[in-house]
Amino acid sequence: MGNEEMVKLGTLLNYWIEHNKEHSQEFKEWAEKMRDPDEAEIAAGMLKAAGEMDKATEYLQEARGKLAEKEN
Repeated sequence: MGNEEMVKLGTLLNYWIEHNKEHSQEFKEWAEKMRDPDEAEIAAGMLKAAGEMDKATEYLQEARGKLAEKEN
């Protein structure tokens, strides 16, 4: 991969990480609003999605770290 593509990938990784964090936070906020016991399954699903989004963010952060190592 060329230098220009590596720079673009770094930019994309930063964007994806921040984007995922925003979505995860939104999922958690909406799950918090679901206080009715009849909505517990909905809230649980949203919290699961937030957890998976957080895992994806960790993987992207690892990739960004590896990319930074490669650049040095």
